Amino acid sequence: MASAAQAAGVEIRTAAEVIEIRVKDGAATGILLATGEEINAKAVISNADPKRTLLKLTDPTHLSPDFVQKLQHYRGNGTVAKINLALSGLPDFTALKNGDGTALKGRIHIGPEIDYLERAFDESKYGNFSHHPYLEIAIPSLTDPTLAPDGKHVMSIYMQYAPFKLKGTDWETQRKALGQTVVQTLTQYAPNLPELILTHQIITPQDLEDTYGLTGGHIFHGELSLDQFFTMRPLLDWARYRTPIQNLFLCGSATHPGAGLTGGSGANAAKEILKELKK
Repeated sequence: MASAAQAAGVEIRTAAEVIEIRVKDGAATGILLATGEEINAKAVISNADPKRTLLKLTDPTHLSPDFVQKLQHYRGNGTVAKINLALSGLPDFTALKNGDGTALKGRIHIGPEIDYLERAFDESKYGNFSHHPYLEIAIPSLTDPTLAPDGKHVMSIYMQYAPFKLKGTDWETQRKALGQTVVQTLTQYAPNLPELILTHQIITPQDLEDTYGLTGGHIFHGELSLDQFFTMRPLLDWARYRTPIQNLFLCGSATHPGAGLTGGSGANAAKEILKELKK
């Protein structure tokens, strides 16, 4: 994707933190970087979530009080944590006959039954992370060997449910316990996993906000509920990638069709933005 964009004349800049979206006379005019550099633009297209885009990067005084109030009530506290493991070899899952690891190239799901999932979610409702969590796992080094040295592997684990706000404690205090819980849960299905772990990375819901800019630690930029979906994503009357600020657009997961890495939101946004800029 990057190569295709650059071939079309796009300049891609990394490590360029945006701290403000500039607005004049009700229209976005560009951005301000943390270095103090200003970049002027005909349009500003944000892949950040709507709260970060419109309530933090943009001065809310450019928005109507009614819009600000609705956006403040947009629900977007996540329940997902992420654990990455570097492994010295492939774990042996007891469910695989004769040690056949072919199936490990797909998605590994740890959530034996509906009641298990319900109990896992119940803990998060009361401010605790699940001690018997639902896990969604991939070993991407099986399909892309360049991700790890020969014979070694990386494992990516999405853990649910982990509330953004913990009751009576914080995520820095519970970071180690979170990692241990995930490994202990997975060890029930792959007993040799602990002895394979070379190093690990624990990404809490708080990290998702602080490090990756996801308000509330929500990987989909907001709850996927009936009142925040389709024509109401992110808000009713603002579901076509535009914002109340002229030339400022949204293209991320908080827009239709929402979650996942389908590229649908960006493709739809591009069509609408081109129509607007041609007027």
